[in-house]
Amino acid sequence: MAKKVVASLQKKEGKNFAKVIRAVKSDKTGAYTFKEEIVTLDQVKDTLAK
Repeated sequence: MAKKVVASLQKKEGKNFAKVIRAVKSDKTGAYTFKEEIVTLDQVKDTLAK
C-alpha cells in the first residue's frame, strides 16, 4: 500500500502534497505508534504542531 501512495505523490499534480509521519506515544503502554497523513504543503507545519 505504501508503494501506491509514494508513486501517486511523484506525479505532476502530487507535488503539492507531503506525507507526514508522526510518532505518538501511548499513555497506557508507553509504546510508540506511527500516524501517517497526506496533507498539502501549506498545512505541514500546522499538522506537525498538533
